[in-house]
Amino acid sequence: METLSIRLKIGDREYPMKVKAEDEAKIRHAGKLINDKIKRYREEFGLDDRQDLLAMVAFDSMVESMNQDMVNSDDSQLIEASLSKVNDQLSSLL
Repeated sequence: METLSIRLKIGDREYPMKVKAEDEAKIRHAGKLINDKIKRYREEFGLDDRQDLLAMVAFDSMVESMNQDMVNSDDSQLIEASLSKVNDQLSSLL
């Protein structure tokens, strides 16, 4: 498992980190998404305070995560119901 030393710029700061080679693209993409949200909030609300911008990005990301968790839960319930139905149908044939 090879690790890489990278520097990721978020906002106006660079953060050194060690990442698995296979995770580098994903981590850099996450950094890009954060920077895109910072830029969007800066332009949309005219904010320049770094802490306010990062707080808004963190809040927005948490809401997105919670929404995705709900979707995943709903999907899991649908899959479970479908599998149960198929299992019942197979059992009735045996």
